[in-house]
Amino acid sequence: MDEVRAREILAAAGVTPSPGSAPGTAQGAAGGAMAGSARAAASGSARGPVPGAELLALGENAVFAVGDLVVKVGRDAELLERAEREVAVASWLAECDVPAVRAAEPKPRLVEGHPVTVWHRLPEAVRPPEPRDLAPLLRRVHALPEPPFALPPRDLLGGVERWLRLAGDAIDPADAAYLRERRDGFAAAAAALTPHLAPGPVHGDALPRNVHIGPDGPVLVDLETFSADLREHDLVVLALARDRYGLDPAAHDAFTEAYGWDVRAWEGCAVLRGARETASCAWVAQHAPSNPKALAEFRRRVASLREENPEVRWYPF
Repeated sequence: MDEVRAREILAAAGVTPSPGSAPGTAQGAAGGAMAGSARAAASGSARGPVPGAELLALGENAVFAVGDLVVKVGRDAELLERAEREVAVASWLAECDVPAVRAAEPKPRLVEGHPVTVWHRLPEAVRPPEPRDLAPLLRRVHALPEPPFALPPRDLLGGVERWLRLAGDAIDPADAAYLRERRDGFAAAAAALTPHLAPGPVHGDALPRNVHIGPDGPVLVDLETFSADLREHDLVVLALARDRYGLDPAAHDAFTEAYGWDVRAWEGCAVLRGARETASCAWVAQHAPSNPKALAEFRRRVASLREENPEVRWYPF
């Protein structure tokens, strides 16, 4: 990206780059533009919109649209390695001709303690994604060999401690202790599983929301959880959505038909489901200090796990 375009982005945001940002790069301009709001996004608070930018999502990252770019701002510096891997995965998928979001810059930048990555903005969606749109993308990913760089195992439970730490005193310490114990139990059980499918690259968070339906068809997005592990990880996600989040069973059937196999027939499904439920509870907890709805959802989820009631409806957050 040339300096002229970088300055256009900078002008749209109405700020100047933070010290240390390269002025002639997309990350220098966009990273500087987002730096002031990165702290608010990272703490889970909202201090109003970012000038010249559109907030697309606020979760593990704050995601902004700035002109024809998308900027992702991570919560804290410990996510820098994951951001580096996400950009590398995007480049690898491009080489493999897998339809996926493309990075606009080759490396992330650490801006005021927050990892910042810059992406090409996708065209407007032509319709909402459905589970059946995800299946062919997963089949393509699951057919890939290992990339030329190392992918970590799918550490589904690795964020639990950090999310509980971010929740702090907003949640009951007994609930936090319960989730830690549950995490340890499911981590051991998952390590002992015998897979049905050949292990290899997985998306790691295979939900329809991570598919964008553009004019040229489905595109895979949010690549930060790409891993090398049991392919069943990608299939348990929608099985849990069917059971917990109200996904239409017919939509799940369409997904399994398009993929060619139903993970619920595998004896290890309950273990990966339990691990994902544990992680999902802890993920919601991080929003509890600033959002009463998140706290209520966290309590709902933990209570249903304690009661061993798999039919209690959970709500996306």
